[in-house]
Amino acid sequence: MKTTPVDTADLASSVLSVPPLARAANGTPSKAENRRMVDWLRSGGVTTYLYGGNANLYNFGVAEFSGLLDLLEEIAPGDGWMIPSIGADFGKAVDQAAILRARAFPTAMVLPLGFPATPAGLASGFGKLADAAGRPLIAYIKNDGFLDAGDVARLFRDGAISAMKYAVVRPEPKNDAYLAAILDAVGSGERIVSGIGERPAIDHLEMGLSAFTSGSVCIAPHLSTAILKACQAGRLAEARAIRESFLPLEDLRDAHSPIRVLHEAVSLAGICDTGPIGEFLSNLDGAERLEAIARAARELKARAEASSTEKPRSAASA
Repeated sequence: MKTTPVDTADLASSVLSVPPLARAANGTPSKAENRRMVDWLRSGGVTTYLYGGNANLYNFGVAEFSGLLDLLEEIAPGDGWMIPSIGADFGKAVDQAAILRARAFPTAMVLPLGFPATPAGLASGFGKLADAAGRPLIAYIKNDGFLDAGDVARLFRDGAISAMKYAVVRPEPKNDAYLAAILDAVGSGERIVSGIGERPAIDHLEMGLSAFTSGSVCIAPHLSTAILKACQAGRLAEARAIRESFLPLEDLRDAHSPIRVLHEAVSLAGICDTGPIGEFLSNLDGAERLEAIARAARELKARAEASSTEKPRSAASA
């Protein structure tokens, strides 16, 4: 498992997968099923595993946190980068940061708190959390004005954060004054990753962001990796063509809940048994809805499997 400090090469080396947390019937995390998830992702070239919202860590207790870290260490591939999440509220996050301090994980992501919080208060809190953890953390921005652009730059300079996940949804991702202000303040996007899956990722990478996070990569890691590699090579038309395969499942996630749909999709595609989703959320039900999710997930997985058997592009054809 990666234990060295986070650098820009780490961020650009892989799609940052955001898997669900597979649980046994009694709600405890399942080592066997989560390992199946990671093994499938690794087969598609994904080496970064970020456990956050899709894993329902917003509702994960402090008393359970050490056990989760144990599990992530045990299922990590030798070249794998495991990123746990802490928070969202400061009290919970600082307790988790203290636990993290004694472990080998190079960072953790701070889940975003919408209320009660202010940009200045969040900036101050990030510094205190980094001190408690003894390492830089990853900021996660989901809402306009969550942190002031100048404070983002200062947090990077001070070593409180090593990366940022940007996930503010826009009708036109390139028309984003907030992201532009952050990029201007920070000076580059090499430590910022697009945080809303494949749909806006290509536009964000064109703007200079280093990579992207994805939930649907859990269904088709080979295809998601191909999008990242195509973008990095400047083959944007190819990246957009591959992205079309993800849109039916992404549309269902947008319609019914990104977290809950992905949780069911992974099971319905036969990747691993994700089990119960965890407290304060509930598994999706309804035969018609589950049938649509199963169809989209299985078709996407089939395309990923087909792509993994295709002859690689030669240097001449690239």
